[in-house]
Order: sequence, then C-alpha cells, then structure tokens
Amino acid sequence: MSTKDVIKELASVDIFKETKTADALIGRPFYLDYEKACVLVPDAWKQKVGGIPQGTFLLAFYENEENVSEALLLRALSPKALPTDNEVTSSMIEYYKDNLKTSGKGSQLDDYTRYHFSFSGLECRILGTFYKDKSGQTIFGADLENFYSAHNYSVYKPSGKVLEKIVNYRDLAEVAGGVSDVRVGHVRYSSSLRFQDGSDEVPVYISPKDFIGKRTALFGMTRTGKSNTVKKIIEATVEISDKAKKESGGKAQTDTDPFSKTGLPKLPIGQIIFDINGEYANPNMQDEGTAIFDLFKDRVIRYSVLPKTGFKVMKVNFYNDLYTGFELIASSLAEKEGDYVASFREVDFTEPEDPKDVSAVTRFNRKKAAYFCCLYKAGFKVPANFKVTFKGNKDLNQIVQAEGKIDPSTGITLEEATNWFTGIWDNYDNEYFDKYKRENGHEWADEDLKALLMFLTRKRTPGKAANISGYQKLRPMIGLHTDTVDKPFSLEIIGALRDGKIIIIDLSQGNPEVQELFSGQICEKIFADAMQNFTSTSPNNFIQFYFEEAHNLFPKGNNTDLTQIYNRLAKEGAKLNLGLIYATQEVSSISSNILKNTQNWFIAHLNNEDELKELRKYYDFTDFTTGLTRFSPAKDKGFVRMKTYSNPFVVPVQIDRFTAKK
Repeated sequence: MSTKDVIKELASVDIFKETKTADALIGRPFYLDYEKACVLVPDAWKQKVGGIPQGTFLLAFYENEENVSEALLLRALSPKALPTDNEVTSSMIEYYKDNLKTSGKGSQLDDYTRYHFSFSGLECRILGTFYKDKSGQTIFGADLENFYSAHNYSVYKPSGKVLEKIVNYRDLAEVAGGVSDVRVGHVRYSSSLRFQDGSDEVPVYISPKDFIGKRTALFGMTRTGKSNTVKKIIEATVEISDKAKKESGGKAQTDTDPFSKTGLPKLPIGQIIFDINGEYANPNMQDEGTAIFDLFKDRVIRYSVLPKTGFKVMKVNFYNDLYTGFELIASSLAEKEGDYVASFREVDFTEPEDPKDVSAVTRFNRKKAAYFCCLYKAGFKVPANFKVTFKGNKDLNQIVQAEGKIDPSTGITLEEATNWFTGIWDNYDNEYFDKYKRENGHEWADEDLKALLMFLTRKRTPGKAANISGYQKLRPMIGLHTDTVDKPFSLEIIGALRDGKIIIIDLSQGNPEVQELFSGQICEKIFADAMQNFTSTSPNNFIQFYFEEAHNLFPKGNNTDLTQIYNRLAKEGAKLNLGLIYATQEVSSISSNILKNTQNWFIAHLNNEDELKELRKYYDFTDFTTGLTRFSPAKDKGFVRMKTYSNPFVVPVQIDRFTAKK
C-alpha cells in the first residue's frame, strides 16, 4: 500500500462508528472517576474478543444520548473485586466441598448459577478522551473534562484500523503512516500469544519529530532486543534522511525551523554510533550475518582505536593533545612487562591547580617536556616550529654542556631538550643534586620525572649503558599520531556528520579508559561545533548519538556534574539539533539528569524490584511494572513498552527484526 493510501485510510477511520460492533463489546462499567474505571465483564465476551491481556486498550463510549462523539481510552490493569464476590466465593466453596464436577459438560451447576459465576470485574486506567472538535476532527485529550454515571457507558475492545489509529495517534492533525513516518513494529499485549497469533498485526510507526534531536532510552536485560531496536531506529533515520534530501533537492536551510511542512528535516541527518562491542561495524550472526555497515556501505565510515582493515584509525596529535595521546600510550603498554614501564604508565600529568605555585608548575613543565622528548626519540613527527619551555638554571645548564649554550627557559627544540635531559640523567650523581637533596629534603627529579628520563635515555641507572627498550616501546603507536599538516579525526568526523553520513566508532578493542576518553573527546568536539553554529546563527543539521552499553560511559545515577558532556547533551542538545539514543540494562545506572530529560522510552525485560522502582518515576510505566519482570528474555526478545514524545501514553510493541533483506 502506498504512503498516500495509508494516510487516507487511517484519516478516514471513525473510531466512534467502527469500534461499536457486537463482536467487540466486552462489558459495562460499574464504577468511574477521573483516574480509573471498573468494568463488569462476562467470560463469554472475553472469549469472543480474543481475551483481555493486561495492558489492552479499551474504549468506553457514552451512550445515554445519540450522536455524542466521546470515548474514554482505557488500559486494562488487573481484576477487580465485585460487590457480589463474597457470595460467589461462598457458593463455590460449598460446591467444591460436595466433590462435584466443576467444569465442562460434566458440570452439574444449573444454568443460573453458571451464569452468575461467569462475571468478573476489570480495573482499568483512564488514559484520556477521544472526542470530535467543531470541525469534526478526532482529538485526544490526556484527561477527562467530565464524566457521567458509570451505567451510561459501554466498553469495547478496539482492533484493526481503529487500534492502529489509537496506538499511532499524533498530536492534533498529524496522521500516522504519513510520508515522514517509519514502521518499527506491531502491537503486542502479552507474552502468551494463543489469541494474538490468530489476528492481523497492527503496525506501529514512529515519527521523525519524536526521535530526531530528542533523547531516547532503551532499557532491558542482556539479549532482550535492545540492539535490534537501536538498529531499527538507525535504519528508520536513514530512510527519513533520504526522504529529506529528496524533498529539499539539496537546497540549504534558510529559516530556523529544522522541519518542513511534511514533517521531514530540511537537511540530511548525521548519525554517530559508539560501538562498544563492535556489532554495528562488523558482521555478526544475530543480524543474519550482517551489520549496519553492510547495509549502508555507501554512507558509513568506520573508525577504530587500533589499525584494522577497512577502518580509519582515530589519530591524535600527541604533542598538541597531551592527555589523549598519553592515555593511548598507557593503554598500549598495559600488557608490557617491566617495573620501569609500569612507572612510565603511571606518570601523572594533572596540571597544577594553582598557577602561582612556582614549584608545582616547574615540575609539571619538566615532565611534559621530557615526555615530548620520548615521543621525539620514538619517531613521532614533530609539528613545525614546536618548542618546549621549562625552568632551568646556570648550574644545570653547565652540567649538561660546559659552554652553557642550552637554556630551556628561553624555549628550545625537542632535539635540544633531549640532549639537555640526557645530560642531566648521565650526570645525576653530580654534587649539585646531592646538595639539592640536602637543602630541600627531596630529590631534584621526582619519581615521575625519573620514569620519563629512564624511558628517554633507555638507562635504568644514571650514567650507565643503555639496557632497556625505553622509548622504543612507543613506536607501535606512531600510526595513531598526526602532525599539524593532517586533519584531526575529530574534524573529519564532524564534516562527515554534517554531510549526513553514519560514523561508527569501534571501541571493542580499547580498554574502558580509552573508550571513555575517545567517546568523550568526540562528543565534546561535536557539541562545540554545534554550539558555534548556534551562536553564529548558522544552521545545524540533526546529528544522532548512539551509545550501546551506556553505563560504561555515562555518569552514574548520583552524578550531579552538569558540565559533564553527556549531561550537557541531555540538557542542551535539543537546541543544537543533537539527538541522544542510549541503551543499557539498568535504569538506575544512568544519571538522573539524563533520565529526566529523556522523551522516548523503550522498556524490555527487567528482573528486579529496584529497577521497577526507578521506572515508576517516569510517565505511566507503573501500569506495566508487574509484567516486566515475568517475561522470558529469550522468548520475548524485542517485546517492549514504548513511550514516544508525541504519543501521550505507553504502547506495548513487538519491534520488527532488523535485517539486511529487503
């Protein structure tokens, strides 16, 4: 069916006429208020409508007057005791005591008693009201403007196109299934599917306005389908981006509204995936042997921490970005043996808190210069006109070179600095250093500087022959270095995202520290670029961030640092057209600052009360917390409770399987 046909068909559905059929009637309310309705339901009518699973959408129509276009949207919650239940229970117990057959054709109950026993109560949440406005358009309000005596209502179970219209309801005039919408799954009420397997699927769509530039969370235990859902969102975003590009004809955005009248973005959408496990960048068995990269090869650029075929290596200017470069080096040396290597890895390059602390600043500058000398000796290309400056004195300079020609306080090249530090280490038994220790109570070179000088000179003992590998251990990392001539990988990534590309950052081979380092740095760069565009009134295309295993990167639940980049993306990203999609097992593992700013929620299987307690704080998930702990992660994979930005209530959905087959 074409998009126009879908729109036309859903727009023409009249829930006030098409729902009220004899086959859809389930019962009548016996109690009603602003929050809940209690419905009397016969067993025969439950069977007729294919059962009433927990979470089923129901419609209660006011029928005391003709032509009243008003229907209360209900959600089935749990059984409700009837005023007559005590009498029924007493009768049942007496019946059982007589050891008579109690069911089927062998039942000796008389017709009246059997009829009396077949009624039960059903408690429902009132989600809001469908009504027609003055123009005849169907509108939903997320509350009750008024309610009447319960006996004036009849309750029906919607199905087919009526249910499709309900679960895909958009605010005001937007029609589900439109040109900008993408299907993600179908309605599913329960784990048991005896009745549902025999009925037609009711499709569920997502609107780009719900996800593009918004915050989206996916929670559930491992192997419950979170990654599949993320891939369906990525796939949907590609489809939306292609439609946007086709509609705009490649024309630049000229006004502040990022969406066109059709609901499509005006610019292509960039997507960046921080792939902790490598499942988006590399083929795998769970997606029929494919991955996001295979499906969208023409637009995907893959980056890796370490050199890999088909991947760009994330390169860093080790001289300009000391911290990133040193973390990479420390990571690469993690498995190397030797106490001197361990000492080198543990060198602290934290800048002094007080810039007026001359002693601390002097030690820091010496360490930094000695580290750069190690890079220089290892073969890391030095940027043009690069010099280091640190405090020296006449005595030290004379120890290094009798003529005293090298003065580091005036700025020297790395070759000169290397000679200077080598001279210091070779003459570390000089009387000057003994005197310094006696007068100051500590050595001239602290433990960090000693570790660096050993690495630089390859000498464990000052003045002796070189007997360790030292700086030579850094050479395998040269491939990650770029000098000032090359374009840093962060700028390459930003440029590709502005062109609507998909960037996959494969972090599967990096340790947690490196993962956090790279992801944080890239996010900071993209955020800064978007902020620059925002403040200069230049258009920002939408960029979607995806984080798998987000607990490895995001701040924890009690983190209150609002300057942290992930908190900033959650709080400020919307105005910069930056979307955030994150997946993890536990609601409690994510900072509340991020959770409170999340508009879209996909909740799969959770296995403990602590997580349910956290979930109850958000939207109307309280209605589903009982069922979320019951389902099987294996059997019910992809079965989620979905709350989107434009839909005022949670919808139970079976997410479609991600596949490369079209």
